[in-house]
Amino acid sequence: MNRLALERRQVWLYLAAIAAGLALGTALPATAPVFERLLWPVLALLLYATFVQVPLLHLREAVRDHRFVAAVLLGNFVLMPAFVWLLLAWLPADPALRLGVLLVLLVPCTDWFITFTQLGGGDTPRAIAVTPLNLLLQLLLLPLYAWLMLGDALAVALDSARVLAPAAALIGLPLAAAAASERWIETHRERARWRERLAWAPVPLLALVVFLIAGAQVDAVRTMG
Repeated sequence: MNRLALERRQVWLYLAAIAAGLALGTALPATAPVFERLLWPVLALLLYATFVQVPLLHLREAVRDHRFVAAVLLGNFVLMPAFVWLLLAWLPADPALRLGVLLVLLVPCTDWFITFTQLGGGDTPRAIAVTPLNLLLQLLLLPLYAWLMLGDALAVALDSARVLAPAAALIGLPLAAAAASERWIETHRERARWRERLAWAPVPLLALVVFLIAGAQVDAVRTMG
């Protein structure tokens, strides 16, 4: 199986991982705390494997095509936030739920963005080129969007600053490691194989993440049911 075939079947892999996590969590409830502890390092590995695929050190190349960049910025950082702001009016007044919606809709996964561009017959090289700019602006603008759309409820959703430091570390450390890896890879051409091998990692790692989440949250799912 090649990587494109794996990505086309990723939804089924994630559904199977969720089912397996729920089954194991139900059969062995004592595994839930273990799953919770494993989730964060696995999520950090997923972010690292995803960030490595992004040409972080080539931001200048991303802005050369002015019309394409303008269209991307308009769609991602003007139209999409406006749509999300309208959508929030229809959601329950739960700060955590609303913050989750903001995270999902305003910070799309860079790996999926490139994958869906390729599957849809889009201009994949352009998508790859603009990804560093997308990623940087997402990280910079998300706090502003969250503050504008949630207001005082943002502090409730974050449950004070104790959430901010781990979240910043979870994103910042893999991002820094990916930038260092890119510099290391580009010093020798043969090291590009390392990036190619890591390109296989996001799908199985995300499957492992949803498996761990499902196994750790069996009680919550059971309560909702």
